[in-house]
Amino acid sequence: MKSLEQIAAELQGYDPGALPAPLVVDFLHRMVEPVAELETVAVVDALDRVLARDILSPIDVPPHDNAAMDGFAVRGAALSSDRDTALRVLGTVVAGGPRWTQPVPDDACVRIMTGAVMPEGLDTVVPVEFARVRPDGSVVVPAGAVRPGEHRRLRGEDLAAGRPALRAGERLGPAAVGLIASLGIAQVPVWRRVRVAYFSTGDEILSLGEPLREGGIYDSNRYTVGAMLRRLGVEVIDLGVVRDAPDALEAAFRHAAAQADAVITSGGVSMGEADYTKAMMRRLGDVVFWRIAMRPGRPMAVGRLRQSDDRPPTLLFGLPGNPVAVMVTFLAFVRPALLRLMGARATLPLPMRARAAEVMRKKPGRTEYQRGIVWRAADGSVHVRTTGNQGSGVLRSMVEANALIVLGHDQGTVAVGDEVDVLLFEGIL
Repeated sequence: MKSLEQIAAELQGYDPGALPAPLVVDFLHRMVEPVAELETVAVVDALDRVLARDILSPIDVPPHDNAAMDGFAVRGAALSSDRDTALRVLGTVVAGGPRWTQPVPDDACVRIMTGAVMPEGLDTVVPVEFARVRPDGSVVVPAGAVRPGEHRRLRGEDLAAGRPALRAGERLGPAAVGLIASLGIAQVPVWRRVRVAYFSTGDEILSLGEPLREGGIYDSNRYTVGAMLRRLGVEVIDLGVVRDAPDALEAAFRHAAAQADAVITSGGVSMGEADYTKAMMRRLGDVVFWRIAMRPGRPMAVGRLRQSDDRPPTLLFGLPGNPVAVMVTFLAFVRPALLRLMGARATLPLPMRARAAEVMRKKPGRTEYQRGIVWRAADGSVHVRTTGNQGSGVLRSMVEANALIVLGHDQGTVAVGDEVDVLLFEGIL
């Protein structure tokens, strides 16, 4: 395992006093090693777990040629392209029912329901709305209504037996869970659930239930961090509020490291703050302190806390104290790192593009994450505006926003109509 100093030496342009945001992501990707313990869970419990092994399809999906729509199964070559085709209806085949076994001549068809097995020799389905039914029960297919082979699903069209259905590292969403079930698989190999401990630091921080006193503020960071962790699907360990006292901080760090794969703190890493937290982090592990070229959220500490036994070191993320800065640094850096720790392959959210509805002032040389409101206009174009006050303590702005507007390191002021990157909160916050 490389030291943090070795990782830093590999990064061109690494400067802990003015670290570009993209280098933070690169650094954390190199620092974090995925968990290695595998467990098996029932498919009903697999949501948001990370697949540890490829899943190979044991069957063809679908297992037979079948109708994609309600209609009439016919032989495509028997349909005329320049005149209507009249066909006798021999009977009906339904989904889940027995296969049609009688011969079907060119001048006949079989009524078929969606999902039913295609009769032998028939390769096309005429949707019921395309056919005219005569009083005598026969049907007429208009010229050119369908092409041979249309509205039929082929055996193995979705998945062929023996082929990978899902790859290791897939974070299992509802669709993936349904796909696994469709293969008749009841048990799923996944990486064990990651454990994350978190606490807030500071003598001014009040827990809920304490009376408000002069100079005190109620702790919001613990609740936002805890909620983001739960939405991520990790096992959370809430260690409360820790005072700025060496003994209390050391006990909290040791307790957290002993039971978690990662520890997240908020507060105590900014310039000018009490040095207890920084000193304790350095004493207990390999830790670096950054001033990131970003807004909000410049101060951040990352590292590894040593263990007394043979277990891997515990990851440490020391976030700033301002509420919005905590959420932004978590979304931009900690969440992708934890997804990697969980064994997930795709760790970075994909931005979408939107047109700026207002001027967004910015100087090159830092990445800015502004709170934004994204909407789609009547013509289908996507637009975004800010929530207004972008102060790092204005937690209300994160509630009003549905996205972060990401203005890149080298980007300058954005004019009305310019396209910008936005990261939607849906499914994350």
